[in-house]
Amino acid sequence: MRAKELPARTLRDLRPGQSGRVGEVGGSGPLRTRLLELGLTPGVRVLVKKVAPFGDPIEISLRGYVLSLRKSQAQEITLAGR
Repeated sequence: MRAKELPARTLRDLRPGQSGRVGEVGGSGPLRTRLLELGLTPGVRVLVKKVAPFGDPIEISLRGYVLSLRKSQAQEITLAGR
């Protein structure tokens, strides 16, 4: 019997106080480039600080600064490991 493969977790799945490591940055074109320029590169640890009402935006801490992302942007960032 094969184990059911779970969908990859994304930054959008984390709740305030939870952290994870960036595994892969998805998206294409300018969105992907901008996320990488902002420091969201594979291996970096991110901590979710706050989530606004209705879940948008999401405030995260990484590399010593705070960044706010839309839900759609956070969905493009896959977390490493489980």
